[in-house]
Amino acid sequence: MNIEKTDFGKTPDGEATHLYTLTNSSGLRAGLTSYGATLVSLEAPDRTGKAGRVTLGYDTLDGYVNDKVYLGATVGRYCNRIAGGRFTLDGVEYELACNNDANHLHGGIVGFNKFVWEAEEQSTEDAVGVKFTRLSADGEEGYPGNMSVTAVYCLTEDNELKIDFTATTDKPTVVNLTNHAYWNLADAGLGDILAHELTLHADRYLPGADDLIPTGELRAVAGTPMDFTKPAPIGSRIDQVPGGYDSNW
Repeated sequence: MNIEKTDFGKTPDGEATHLYTLTNSSGLRAGLTSYGATLVSLEAPDRTGKAGRVTLGYDTLDGYVNDKVYLGATVGRYCNRIAGGRFTLDGVEYELACNNDANHLHGGIVGFNKFVWEAEEQSTEDAVGVKFTRLSADGEEGYPGNMSVTAVYCLTEDNELKIDFTATTDKPTVVNLTNHAYWNLADAGLGDILAHELTLHADRYLPGADDLIPTGELRAVAGTPMDFTKPAPIGSRIDQVPGGYDSNW
C-alpha cells in the first residue's frame, strides 16, 4: 500500500494545498486534497481489470475553488438545509448565513468545503489514509462554539474506502457532517446513472416542500417510486418524481 503527496496549487489567498494519492495492492486508488478535505477521485478496476474513475471530480484546484455543487467535499458544519437560516438551542435563537434563497445550506456562504485543512498521513499494516483537521471558530457562519473537526479517509486492503468524522465543541451547538461525493460506477463522464440498480434499506422517506425542506412527515415508500427496498434501476420511475430524486430516506 502506498501514499503519494504532491502539490495541488495555491488558493487565491496564497495557501498551499496538496493532493494525496492512496493505492492498495488491488489497484484501488483514492485521491484526496487538503482543500475542503475533499475526495477528488476514486479509481477502481472493473471485471476485466481496466481502471475507471467512479466519482466525479476536478483535475485542478481551480475547479474546487469555483465549485458550486460540493463535488467530493466535506460538508459542514451542517449538511442539508436549515429553514430560514435559524435554529433555537437551549432557548437561544441563532441566525445563520443564508445562501440558498431564504435558507441555510451545507454550512453557509463559506462552508467547510472552502477551507484548507491540516493533513496528516496515516499508515497501518492493512490500510493507508489521511487525517484532516480544522478548527471552526465560535460564530463562524453564525454557529455557536469553537468546534474541532476531524475527517479521516482510509483505504484498506479489503477494497474499502472508509470515512470517519469526529467533532468536539466548547458550547452546545448543532453539527451534521457528510462527504458529498457524486458516484457513477460506469466510469464518470461515460453516461448517466439511470441504469444503476439501487437498494435502500429504508421503508420511509421525508417528503419536502417546494424549497426541499422536509415537512416532518415520515411517509411509507411502499407503492411509490421512492421504494428501493428491492433492487431497481434508478431511472425506472424517476419521471414520476417532480425534479427527480432529492430526498432523505
